[in-house]
Amino acid sequence: SSIPDDELLDAAIRGELHKPRVLEKQVRRMLSDDRSRNLVNNFAAQWLYLRNLDLLTPDLRLFPDFDDNLRQAFRKETELFFESVLREDRSVLDLLKADYTYLNERLAKHYGIPNVYGSRFRRVSLEKDSERGGLLRQGSVLMVTSYATRTSPVIRGKWILENILGTPPPPPLPNVPALKDNTVSATLSVRERLAEHRANSTCASCHNLMDPVGFSLENFDAVGRWRTVEEGQPIDVTGGLPDGSKFTGVSGLERGLLHRPELFVGTLTEKLLTFALGRGVEYYDAPAVRKIVRQAKGDDFRFTSIILGIVNSTPFIMRNSL
Repeated sequence: SSIPDDELLDAAIRGELHKPRVLEKQVRRMLSDDRSRNLVNNFAAQWLYLRNLDLLTPDLRLFPDFDDNLRQAFRKETELFFESVLREDRSVLDLLKADYTYLNERLAKHYGIPNVYGSRFRRVSLEKDSERGGLLRQGSVLMVTSYATRTSPVIRGKWILENILGTPPPPPLPNVPALKDNTVSATLSVRERLAEHRANSTCASCHNLMDPVGFSLENFDAVGRWRTVEEGQPIDVTGGLPDGSKFTGVSGLERGLLHRPELFVGTLTEKLLTFALGRGVEYYDAPAVRKIVRQAKGDDFRFTSIILGIVNSTPFIMRNSL
């Protein structure tokens, strides 16, 4: 996502980039270069909706501790975390299951993690039973998938289906009024109100896919704080995936996603290919995506293996000849 440097241009002029060893060397060099941060700032911001953080402000009557410093800390944590997986050439599955994150004192206090001081961000190893670690536990993702006043299992579920599983729910049928999901009856929990929506046959086809996924993240409030009760009642975090598997909480969701890692890796590959091509992925790109994922599996789905697969793929090679 930046202009080629002299070394890369020289290799291209000499016609050496078609050689596997030369291409791999150049890809690894570029990913370890500081300019790879452009991939974080641009691709990750698009994929994870980080740009939406500036458009959202939680209701300060309900979340009085929220401020712009926390907003920026949410973004910084996710950018540094994504960059670490990229620059260290880790398995992209670590995006879902990491045992570390990046914190400063402000964010650590918000998360309830002790012994982190100062405004500087640093890598923090997490306890085995920590509520943090992985994208689905980070304040940035949790905030951009919430309303100003409360969480939204619908938005969170839809976000995961689209951006993690690559299986977006179908659009609402024509002339169906939008569900008024931004408020909750004082006498009903979010889960109970959404059950009413699913009882409507017109709405059920989409909500039966989205809602169970989103329910598993209900231990996190609209600004990403961990909670176990809401309005004095224990929070029910039982959930499920579209394949019919059932689980409890964010840990169960992560295990469900990692049980079929090709789905997540395929989705990430499609997002990266879209970014590289400057166009959406079409049906005729599917064989190339499957090939990239299949080859990356033999290398533990490391980031470099996916990037190499993309630059060697037919859609990427042919992009300038279409």
